[in-house]
Amino acid sequence: MKVTQAEIVISAVRPEQYPEDALPEIALAGRSNVGKSSLINRLINRKNLARTSSKPGKTQTINFYRINEELYFADMPGYGFARVSKAMRAAWGRMVENYLTQRQNLVGVIQLIDLRHPPTRDDQDMYEWLKHHDMPVIVVATKADKISKGHWPKHRKQVKEGLSLASEDPLILFSAQTGQGKEEVWRAIGDRLRDRGAQ
Repeated sequence: MKVTQAEIVISAVRPEQYPEDALPEIALAGRSNVGKSSLINRLINRKNLARTSSKPGKTQTINFYRINEELYFADMPGYGFARVSKAMRAAWGRMVENYLTQRQNLVGVIQLIDLRHPPTRDDQDMYEWLKHHDMPVIVVATKADKISKGHWPKHRKQVKEGLSLASEDPLILFSAQTGQGKEEVWRAIGDRLRDRGAQ
């Protein structure tokens, strides 16, 4: 997709704050610091629209980015953050769960995994939960530039097996630094939008 317009519309914590213009939404899920903001910025060719942070747990809202008046990215709080209270983690969990299970405009979830490491228990739990709710998932393995290409197959297998990845869910190796995988991610998003249009 050629992105000509991208803007952050709202940082929401309650359903009544979500956008009301009925555009399809793709949610982004992943551990804190896995590179959700970097993925968004690379996909839309903007350096700082999505703010990156070195502090885990910084995103405490669902941030809605409108792209080309065609779709939204819904950037959710990172999971697996250690430095926030249990009560806050529980509140964020409820917000995310309610969004994922009740949002009519949601057409799929991009789950980001750090390619350098096997999926964590949190990664596995998130993927299992999404599949339990029949959610279409695009798995994006980030930080591919940190691993030599010769080792990509081994790490790809590690992610695939670690998640028990379903055959219908794409696994895309991605680098925000080099742009590796960018077109593949857009193609996978396009597939989700077409599937939704066919329903």
